[in-house]
Amino acid sequence: MLPISTVFNLSVLRYSTLPSLQLRRLISTLPSSQVLTNLSHPTYVIWGSNTGVGKTLVSTGLAASFLSSSKPSKFIYTKPIQTGFPLDSDSRFVYRKTSEIFLRRCKTSTLSLFASNHSLRASDSAAREVLGCDNESEELKESDDGLRNLGCYEERKILYGEGQRKVKSELICKTLYGWREAVSPHLAAEKEGATIDDSAFLSTLQRCLEKSPGGEEVDVLSIVETAGGVASPGPSGSLQCDLYRPFRLPSILVGDGRLGGISGTISAYETLRVRGYDVVAVIFEDHGLVNEVPLLSYLRNRVPLLVLPPVAQDPLDDLMNWFDEALDVFTSLKGIMLSAYLERVRRLREMPKRARKILWWPFTQHKLVPEDTITVIDSRCGENFSVYKSREAEIITQQFDACASWWTQGPNASLQVELARDMGYAAARFGHVMFPENVYEPALECAELLLEGVGKGWASRAYFSDNGSTAIEVALKMAFRKFFFEHGSLLDFLRENTAERCIELRVLALRGSYHGDTLGAMEAQAPSSYTGFLQQPWYTGRGLFLDPPTVYMCNGVWKISLPNKVHVEKLQMEDTTFRSRDELFHKTRDNSNLAGGYSSFISQQLCLYSGSEGCRYLGALIIEPVIQAAGGMHMVDPLFQRLLVKECQSRKIPVIFDEVFTGFWRLGAESAAELLCCLPDIACYGKLMTGGIIPLAATLATDSIFSSFIGDSKLKALLHGHSYSAHAMGCTAAAKSIKWFKDPHANHNINSEGRLLRELWDAELVHQISSHPTVQRVVVLGTVCALELKAEGVNSGYGSLFASSLVRKLREDGIYTRPLGNVIYLMCGPCTPPHICSQLLVKLHRRLDEFHQAKGSLKSCTL
Repeated sequence: MLPISTVFNLSVLRYSTLPSLQLRRLISTLPSSQVLTNLSHPTYVIWGSNTGVGKTLVSTGLAASFLSSSKPSKFIYTKPIQTGFPLDSDSRFVYRKTSEIFLRRCKTSTLSLFASNHSLRASDSAAREVLGCDNESEELKESDDGLRNLGCYEERKILYGEGQRKVKSELICKTLYGWREAVSPHLAAEKEGATIDDSAFLSTLQRCLEKSPGGEEVDVLSIVETAGGVASPGPSGSLQCDLYRPFRLPSILVGDGRLGGISGTISAYETLRVRGYDVVAVIFEDHGLVNEVPLLSYLRNRVPLLVLPPVAQDPLDDLMNWFDEALDVFTSLKGIMLSAYLERVRRLREMPKRARKILWWPFTQHKLVPEDTITVIDSRCGENFSVYKSREAEIITQQFDACASWWTQGPNASLQVELARDMGYAAARFGHVMFPENVYEPALECAELLLEGVGKGWASRAYFSDNGSTAIEVALKMAFRKFFFEHGSLLDFLRENTAERCIELRVLALRGSYHGDTLGAMEAQAPSSYTGFLQQPWYTGRGLFLDPPTVYMCNGVWKISLPNKVHVEKLQMEDTTFRSRDELFHKTRDNSNLAGGYSSFISQQLCLYSGSEGCRYLGALIIEPVIQAAGGMHMVDPLFQRLLVKECQSRKIPVIFDEVFTGFWRLGAESAAELLCCLPDIACYGKLMTGGIIPLAATLATDSIFSSFIGDSKLKALLHGHSYSAHAMGCTAAAKSIKWFKDPHANHNINSEGRLLRELWDAELVHQISSHPTVQRVVVLGTVCALELKAEGVNSGYGSLFASSLVRKLREDGIYTRPLGNVIYLMCGPCTPPHICSQLLVKLHRRLDEFHQAKGSLKSCTL
């Protein structure tokens, strides 16, 4: 819907005198969307290294320089937060002063200007002062948040030349929120009982920024001016450098030329950079201290530095001479900003073409990826991508990362900033240091947190590697050594037969599992799309691979699908159907008929590798606890896995839990071992361990596993390692993330006992999706909600393109998802608010309806 404006008593200024302030009412309805930035024109944020450094002077100088162009132009100035209002109004200053400068400079030209100033909302006390209302005024009653809609408006026209009718240039100034107290916004909001949360504030600003402000023949420049310094609090108390971060607008930093200003300017610059802002230029007023010399040395030509002339201290000075003197500086700044904008847009436009020429994406058939389907990610904030789109208009829009960037992500925006800051500290303090026989705080703290958390009650040692697949390689070496250690007769046999390796160790694993792409990890998984001859010609599959019973929801009921080889006498319906998912994890099931059937099946299969196969032995059990991710988001019956672990441990077969995917709250508990109610001998962790911000993995082991590597010879040690083992940045990030996810003050999804996440996916919506005619099955647990589309033949399986159209529609809806063939999944983080998950489900359900209708229409056409 287009804005609807009502303006009364337009006043026109000709030549000289400026009209007095006239307040008007503005009624405006702004559209809501996911657009963060309109790239049809440059938009910048003006930051200050401190309060009182001249941000508004810079905004005014830019406005005057930009509007003095010979082409029709539009300058949009937005002041989202204003305290001391209405006596102090930066938007009114820009509105009035720019008009005065325009009048002074353009008397002999044919230029004309239409200027307006808008004030949208203010606290009660500020609104009364603006509108002249008393405490009993009906107009000011009833406000839940203490903020009143003002819609105040003033305007002026500067026209030159008789008969000139068309206004060529336009100045639009806006104050979004105003408070009367001239103090920090968070204090003013608290004192005046007029608060606004960050999401509502950002939504208002978003609606201002997403509007297309002019046609092709009009040059546009938009400025957002912050309040106070870079790290000054906003109305909710959030630092403004964090508050505005979702937009990540390019920035102009107004530095400080006063005594102490060098330090303040550098601190402000670093504060913006560590949050991912692009600082295009630094500008400050000259106070005679030559602050530019050390600042130039520090910036090292990375950012242009501009110096403004000293501002007159006489309060009666109208600053006209100063603006004239500073004209060349503002012209230079304008040029820098426009050039940076054009360069940014050029890079964004060219990235897909450049990417197709040189990048080799993993798990991607490049022939199936047209250039116009490549997603250009400008940045990330919390769980959202900022994505460049150019089909109808060039914009930066938002997409929820619903595949958690290959299951690694969990941080919200706050944790993202914390991780960036802490990793910067670790890099500055340690860089990278050698790990063997050494110790440093990040590695020690991370290891202690791992053993006190996911390894609590069973693990005594933490071995660091670089990613999940190599963590599995380490685990296999540990398990095999332990197996030989426990079976001394095999070691004796090896000593007597040193001429050849006559004992072959294999793993016990489940079909559908996936443990990584390195050669050893691939050998520990059953044949699949990932292990075919074209993918891995060396693959032999060194294991006994069991078909596991799987669990899923269909039509609102949880059901178990049993493999053909599992036979159960007197199987009851209550053994395979469940009203709730929680029933699946109850230990009371250990005494069921189904448990007996599982135990018999497991015993029979293990007997095949008890030594009867010549010199083949099962040296380890490796499983993904509860959910097999890459295999299609299959949920394995926890009863089956629990009994399998118990049987293997009774036979002294070491048990490995591959928790690279499932660990650190991905399934709703810190470790999936808590859900299975059994403990491994070895477990592997990665992905979410660092918050997903940097690669790091850990393999935890019991003391008995560690002891099997102790001896007098170095050759008996674990001869495995990585150049970047336990690197300081990764360990620092892991320590921060581990603590953050389990802290109820930081993660509001942790339940009162601190052991589980609350339910994130709305039960009724999940029920509806599980009953959808297009859906075969649903699995929902912790941060994961997955569904399999009904498909047959080539439309099913990992290589299927059946879900492609649905994926495209979801991305249009602002949901970035990546399918596993005909399996679609949504994945959030441990900190994601449940209402966000509900929004995802609503959009998914709507698109499933459309998908079903489209497939039905296609089927009808083929009959």
